[in-house]
Amino acid sequence: MSRIVILDGHPDAAPHFIHAAADAYAEGAKDGGHEVRRIAIASLDFPLIRNEAQFQAHDVPIDILEAQEALIWSEHVAIFYPLWLGSTPALFKGFLEQVLRPHFAFQGQQRGFPKGLLAGRSARVVVSMGMPAPVYELYYRAHGVKALKRNVLEFVGLGPVRYAVIGMIDGGEARRKRWLARLRGWGRSAA
Repeated sequence: MSRIVILDGHPDAAPHFIHAAADAYAEGAKDGGHEVRRIAIASLDFPLIRNEAQFQAHDVPIDILEAQEALIWSEHVAIFYPLWLGSTPALFKGFLEQVLRPHFAFQGQQRGFPKGLLAGRSARVVVSMGMPAPVYELYYRAHGVKALKRNVLEFVGLGPVRYAVIGMIDGGEARRKRWLARLRGWGRSAA
């Protein structure tokens, strides 16, 4: 049994496939006996960080503090967002900048790279998009997802980090149902 935090990174609270994907993962996780906490980025209230002083500050908005507490509690983090302009939506990126601050998510070292403070937690990233997944992965080399994986999640200590790219999201109901079934299975096994 694992403690799972699900980050629904779609900035629009209206119904979208990525919300259904997060729901399916949560259902599977609960069926598998895991404890689940969910954070819907669209419902949070926080400002964007505009300078280093704000990034270094220890006082954080209450919604961000609650998200940090959920990350500390977690053993596995499941992240869901739609691909926008090749990467994460701006609001989700702003959320990550707020949550993954120095002294919470990483700490500088006298030598070498900073130390990730969220080690011991695995992660799953699920990204939806309109284009075919092979086009994004082969032609664009999945640069946005790989940058999030390497430069953010692994940087703060999460690992292993697995990701799935769901392309052609408007490709029909049968395709979406197959993906939702797969996501329920991943949730059940906390993968």
